[in-house]
Amino acid sequence: MSTPNAFAAPAQSEEERLWAALKSGGHVVLMRHAITEPGVGDPPGFSLDDCGTQRNLSAQGREDARRIGEAFRRQNIPVAEVLSSRWCRCLDTARLAFGRATPAPMLDSMFNESGPNADAKIRQVLAAIARRPLSTNLVFVTHNQNILALTDLSVASGEMVLVVPDGDAKLKVIGRLNLAR
Repeated sequence: MSTPNAFAAPAQSEEERLWAALKSGGHVVLMRHAITEPGVGDPPGFSLDDCGTQRNLSAQGREDARRIGEAFRRQNIPVAEVLSSRWCRCLDTARLAFGRATPAPMLDSMFNESGPNADAKIRQVLAAIARRPLSTNLVFVTHNQNILALTDLSVASGEMVLVVPDGDAKLKVIGRLNLAR
């Protein structure tokens, strides 16, 4: 019968493992925008230039985005760049969490898109991921459909999927982190 080692380090939780991976750099965080007002998609006739015509973050979504940013700062996670879909709910999530966002059409919603347009977006995202800095991380704030197309994972509002390139035109999922409760 073996005796447990009183000095052995406790097993690392999945969340701790993911934070440690992010601290080491070289990852891309695919983040779905935080929770929105009820609905699916956007109202007919919405405009990217007018947030009043879109489905936007709820009060809970704004709070969740702030909490996500606080967790990144508390964990001292290095973030080189924050790219976002041009939809207001994504830009707001990025800005509330990270204080900045660069609009990136390649991250725009693929909800009603397929074929060559969707394929082009996926290729652009994969190329950007391949060029990621190794000493820090990238954050891409986007939509569930986009994350699903890239990883085959459906994610909750505010949930994040950590990825790295895995050969040509593929991603390796490191794990999922959901700080929006």
